[in-house]
Amino acid sequence: MAPPIDYETLRVIWWLLMGVLLIGFTLTDGFDLGTAALLPFVAKTDAERRMVINSIGATWEGNQVWFILGGGAIFAAWPFVYAVSFSGFYLAMFLVLAALILRPVGFKYRSKKPDAAWRSRWDWALFVGGFVPALVFGVAVGNVLTGIPFRLDTDLRSFYEGSLLGLFHPFSLVAGLLSVAMIVLHGASWLAIKIERGAVHDRARTFGQVAAGASILLFALGGVMIATMGYGFRLTHGANPLGPSNPLLSGTVAAPGAWLDNYRAYPWMLIAPILGFVGPLLAWIGIRKGREALAFGGSSLGAVGIIATVGLSMFPFILPSSIDPASSLTVWNASSSHVTLFIMLAVTVVFLPIVLIYTAWVYKVLFGRITLRDVDTNPDFY
Repeated sequence: MAPPIDYETLRVIWWLLMGVLLIGFTLTDGFDLGTAALLPFVAKTDAERRMVINSIGATWEGNQVWFILGGGAIFAAWPFVYAVSFSGFYLAMFLVLAALILRPVGFKYRSKKPDAAWRSRWDWALFVGGFVPALVFGVAVGNVLTGIPFRLDTDLRSFYEGSLLGLFHPFSLVAGLLSVAMIVLHGASWLAIKIERGAVHDRARTFGQVAAGASILLFALGGVMIATMGYGFRLTHGANPLGPSNPLLSGTVAAPGAWLDNYRAYPWMLIAPILGFVGPLLAWIGIRKGREALAFGGSSLGAVGIIATVGLSMFPFILPSSIDPASSLTVWNASSSHVTLFIMLAVTVVFLPIVLIYTAWVYKVLFGRITLRDVDTNPDFY
């Protein structure tokens, strides 16, 4: 029996769910990464650094669930995308995973010795674990927008013809720096809420204001580069929402400026880039005026707007090919089967709310500011 939801709708639903998972990862693990990237700069003494570490120490592992969910969803819902991205970006993925591994090791080993040099080295390891993933994720998105150098043969085998260093070109570096600025802003906004008012709180506010301004400027620069440097792809034929998942059956061409097409056709989509600008501005105002909830809400809205801008600009493309546009992967030609998408959706409808409810409960239980006194008196702190 055919699933009660048609194939086209299921494909769009899973495209939306991938966006939700990516945003969920950014909003939760994003402030963990941002806090780690700020650690050596906002905290000067060992007690201050322990306070910063413990602001994320109880939740960072749970926040990584979104990262795992995202990888699993790509594997199950978009197998072509998983195959091409994880093989093409293999070295970049390895770099990210190596950096992320430093986080649990740094958390566990930092306090094993009271030696200042020992702890300083692990503090910088935690910085690497926050900064490098933020940078590489942004660089990867920048490369997706300009096109990935891969092709498919007649047996649908993918061949990646790029290199690790080739990923770092001017536009991708702008995207990477935007990602870092966005994550640092989110981390600074989190520290403004979670840390007692004092020296660390004030330094976090200073870095947050700089990151908010950088987010706005880099987002604007990226938009100008997209509009003027000829990036974009367009479907020419065979874009059948109900068709089989075979990328070679649909035609794609490189089309300068095509990433702006959706905004001309559907002006309501402009809400995404507007949020990308308004969010960091609200965060800057909140940080400036000491309204921490506004700052964190603004940084969250900014992240949602920036990520949504990328997704809405590219729809229905997921991974366009720069060397063979005909091999480009879209929402319509790269998904799993109709039945697979429906079964996965049914499972998601049951378990995703559980994850959300549990996450909300954890943050409710752990609500409140961390103080230097807490660090000194609580034996369970790092």
